[in-house]
Amino acid sequence: MAERILQDIAEQNKRLAIAQINKNTEEKAEAFYNLGRAYCFLEDFHRAIEYLKQYLSIAEEVGNRAGSAGYAYGNLGFAYQSLGDSHRAIEYHNQHLRIAKEVGDRAGEGIAYGNLGLAYHSLEEFQRAIEYHNQHLSIAKEVGDRAGQGQAYGNLGLAYHSLEEFQRAIEYHNKSLSIAKEVGDRVGQGKAYGNLGAAYHSLNEFQRAIEYHNKCLIIATEVGHREGQGKGYGNLGNIYLVLGEYQRAIECTNKCLLIAKEDGNRALEGKAYSVLGATYHRLDEFPRAMECHKKHLNIAKEVGDRKEKGHAYLNIGDVHKSLGDVPRAMEYYKQSLSNAEEIGDRDGQGHAYCRLGSCYTHLHDLKEATECYKQHLTIAEEIGDRKGEACAHSSLGQSFLYSDSLNEALEHFRCSVKVYDSIRASSISEDELKISFRTKHQFAYTHLWQVLVMLERNDEALYAAERGRAQALLDGLKVTYGLTSLSPRAIESEEEVRNISRKSTVLTVFLALHLKTVNIWVLGKEGNPILRRLKLETFGSEHEDCFTLLLDTVLKNITYGVGIRCENRSMGKLSEDSTPSSTRHDNQTSEPSQKSTEFLQPLYDAVLGPIEDLLDGDELIVVPDGALSKAPWAALSETLRIRTVPSLTSLKVITDSPIEYHSKSGALLVGDPCLKKITDKRGNPIYHPLKYARMEVEIIGQILKSQTLTGEDATKEAVLQRISSVALVHIAAHGRKETGEIVLAPDPQWGSKPPTEEDYILKMSDIQAVKLRARLVVLSCPYSGQGKVSSEGVVGMARAFLFAGARSVLATLWAIDDEATMMFMKSFYQQLGSGESASVALQRAMKCLRDSHDFSAPKYWAPFVLIGDDVKIELEKKTLRKS
Repeated sequence: MAERILQDIAEQNKRLAIAQINKNTEEKAEAFYNLGRAYCFLEDFHRAIEYLKQYLSIAEEVGNRAGSAGYAYGNLGFAYQSLGDSHRAIEYHNQHLRIAKEVGDRAGEGIAYGNLGLAYHSLEEFQRAIEYHNQHLSIAKEVGDRAGQGQAYGNLGLAYHSLEEFQRAIEYHNKSLSIAKEVGDRVGQGKAYGNLGAAYHSLNEFQRAIEYHNKCLIIATEVGHREGQGKGYGNLGNIYLVLGEYQRAIECTNKCLLIAKEDGNRALEGKAYSVLGATYHRLDEFPRAMECHKKHLNIAKEVGDRKEKGHAYLNIGDVHKSLGDVPRAMEYYKQSLSNAEEIGDRDGQGHAYCRLGSCYTHLHDLKEATECYKQHLTIAEEIGDRKGEACAHSSLGQSFLYSDSLNEALEHFRCSVKVYDSIRASSISEDELKISFRTKHQFAYTHLWQVLVMLERNDEALYAAERGRAQALLDGLKVTYGLTSLSPRAIESEEEVRNISRKSTVLTVFLALHLKTVNIWVLGKEGNPILRRLKLETFGSEHEDCFTLLLDTVLKNITYGVGIRCENRSMGKLSEDSTPSSTRHDNQTSEPSQKSTEFLQPLYDAVLGPIEDLLDGDELIVVPDGALSKAPWAALSETLRIRTVPSLTSLKVITDSPIEYHSKSGALLVGDPCLKKITDKRGNPIYHPLKYARMEVEIIGQILKSQTLTGEDATKEAVLQRISSVALVHIAAHGRKETGEIVLAPDPQWGSKPPTEEDYILKMSDIQAVKLRARLVVLSCPYSGQGKVSSEGVVGMARAFLFAGARSVLATLWAIDDEATMMFMKSFYQQLGSGESASVALQRAMKCLRDSHDFSAPKYWAPFVLIGDDVKIELEKKTLRKS
């Protein structure tokens, strides 16, 4: 497109030169007009204005009011509009309108009305804009201009969006989309998709918004529409910011910024800086955030966008507040509020009141804070801003909590959680985005159960804390087990959670953490759940995450010097947490003494010590919270068989799954995948062969009378082909430290080309995409129980297997020794093969290593955790054959 326009410019310049030599006024005028239009298309508006004015000067001299004169005025209006001079644009569009009426050009008259509507829209006179767009629509229908009708519908949608009538906006954008498809206008389709995405974003329907913005981006890329590409990336970046997906937000927004700079689109550039600034702010990178927000403010002033100017004031205030300069922050918030009131921006007013309320709270002026939050709530309800409504209720809850008005605080936190749940359930379908959204709004959920505890309504507090756990996992399990037709009340209601807590046949401990306090509910005793609380006094300051500090201290002592079955073990150079195979058992004399569980005692004292008198029986289920989701629970007691679950309701869904759902036959045994083709830049293998992992699966194969996949046969493709049909999955391989992702063999047929990670890394997304029927999954890989801690618990490979349908998962918390793990798993499967449950087998395998000469240290036997149900494996005599 741009090439064609440049060729046309070259031709028109030749035409102009000839016309000047020949003193041909008409030819010269036509050349000026065509050059002006061409430079408008190239968005070189200053040059466009220059040529169009030269054309009009000639047209006025010869008295030519017809022909192209009207459209020249229209193009001039468009150019000035694009440069931010809406008032001058209106003057030229009115001249176009007068000429169109004089010469009876109905189509031109309609175009002039549409352009006037856009100009008044930019001045935020939305009702007037709607009047002009309706006039454009009426004329377009009259003259049969379908493309014009589509444009008018789209512009009406934008106007109603600005008036925050989002459903009406969607109606018009859908009409615009339908016409664009009908007339084959791909650019128009892309714009309609983008506008629909923006409307659904405003309705907090984030998943639909993402789908529409991706459609916009695909079309814009396909047809080379740069502005559409920039806006598509920018809109996606903004949604990912809202959902807490900060790296994805930065990635998308930087693409938007690059396009905006290359194309000289200052307005889009400013919006990109706004999103980048807000994202860096969330990441606590305050200098970068401030730099971006000031650039946004300068651009907003330059282009005369008062709404964006108000947003910039808010964002700059936010950074000052985070830096502790509350008075300066309040100055910016008040500027934003004043600006929003002047232009009638109700959404902007709501956000300004919210920020001012937080400042008054910081200054302990709770009366002023409450008034500001009430103003925010009123506006959010008025304009249908559901997320703003939830935020306002949460802020009011906090304000009443600080003033010791607990019942009022409780009511507002309940309202906040109800709205957040509604948004998550109705507007987000992707698992990862649900997790981010829920974690970002943890504040309201946490304060709800805390207030109930303060009011000594302990049963209700347990329910509130449970409702804040593993919601995305529960959604996934309902899909996996075909329970989506059931109402949430049938599974997640307060009454159902009470039934779970009262009818539990296994003693269950539910943990909820806040600062230095752990709240411990004990379920499964007669009567109601028992609540006990303990405040840690010896770890961290008042506002530090003392449980992370406690766990880090415990694990630092335990895991000293362990690990070979882990990531990036170069043949020539081992990482710090590994030892050469010839010496990995000989260095125990230089390590801290680990012949007992003494290093685990502080963890036991913190979470099980307060309820020790209630721990009768030999089995315990723990629902952990926060950092304690990564604790070595099974190792804390020699007498108790301890397993964990992400939430009470997720365990119920798993244990109540249809009896025929999980397979009763077949085992997939994978060990020591061949990784010699995975090399560093110098061609050196990155991973050690795992001799004992191969021996491990061969021993298990003998116990279970099943064949194995090892070496070059243990490919990612082979594993995914077979994993859905078996009752038992066992994988002994290298794993990644942060996520527990598993390193399998690339396809041996790959040839000389180096394999990519997609060819050999088994990721969470790979597992969640399949339907598992496994009763037990054993991940004999380092870090397989690791991942990001969130409201879901640990989001890593173990959760992915549960999500996909595994009934129970045995995973590891840190790097594991190759030979020690082989010995552990030999004992574990001997117990399973004799008919014992997974928890019994785990307990006895730990004892086997604990009592051994070489592997008695906790670092060898303590990393194993059992998650989910306590299953038994009764495999029929069905083997897995190699392909």
